[in-house]
Amino acid sequence: MIRNYPGFAQGISGARLAFETYQQARFFGTRFVFMRQPDSLARENGHYLLGLSDGGTLTARTVIIATGATYRRLGVPGLEDLQGRGVFYGAGVSEAPAMGGQKIFIVGGGNSAGQAAMHLAQWAEQVTILARAESLADSMSDYLIREIEAEPNVDVLYSVEVVGGGAGHLQSLVLEDGQTRTRRSVAADALFVLIGSEPQTEWIGEGLARDQRGFILTGPDVLGYPGARWHADRPPLPHETSLPGVFAAGDVRQGSVKRVASAVGDGAITIPLVHRYLQGIVAAEAVAR
Repeated sequence: MIRNYPGFAQGISGARLAFETYQQARFFGTRFVFMRQPDSLARENGHYLLGLSDGGTLTARTVIIATGATYRRLGVPGLEDLQGRGVFYGAGVSEAPAMGGQKIFIVGGGNSAGQAAMHLAQWAEQVTILARAESLADSMSDYLIREIEAEPNVDVLYSVEVVGGGAGHLQSLVLEDGQTRTRRSVAADALFVLIGSEPQTEWIGEGLARDQRGFILTGPDVLGYPGARWHADRPPLPHETSLPGVFAAGDVRQGSVKRVASAVGDGAITIPLVHRYLQGIVAAEAVAR
């Protein structure tokens, strides 16, 4: 549930908001290409060529990259093999009704983890949040912390990490204390992992500057980041990447707030910048003639 988006006082599911947004964009004339994904970005004769997974190519003067981010993996070998068999990435909306009477663990300390805990608590016998930090105050909204504290079947274990788990189907977890490094095994019916995100930028290649985590550099950050190169006689526009005319918006951009409202705002800001960029091209072509 998205509860911090203006206009939805009771919250709205991500799926519903995405569908409503798609419908609105379609009514405005947006063309959609389904069942394909980008796999390359190149420049040729003043245009950008966006290679698609089906072998096709889209050509344009400008590109906006809004591919977002995906869930980070836990990285525990024994548990990675159990995805869908007791280990789940994400808030578990579809799995929640099947958790009746079970002991559920959630890895994470952000709003997504807190919202998942409150949702799963409606079905599960016990929900335990596993947080690496010693407090949730720096990573979770105050209203969620208060709701968690008031929920009788939701607990929080601080300064703890998951380092192991069962085989075949999740039956237990091995937890390690972050201070003493002692380990213990606990019975577990399900594990939901919400430990942040990774940008979906692996398809872009080396021509576009990104930070060490893969998030796209934009605006002034392009000029100030070690190794980033800018090929124009003007400074990059806000949200413009290291490639002139290529912009980034939303969670894929370095420094983004990782909130739906701010991602939508990114898009609203970027479109006028695209117009500004194209007007510059038209003016330059007029001078050249």
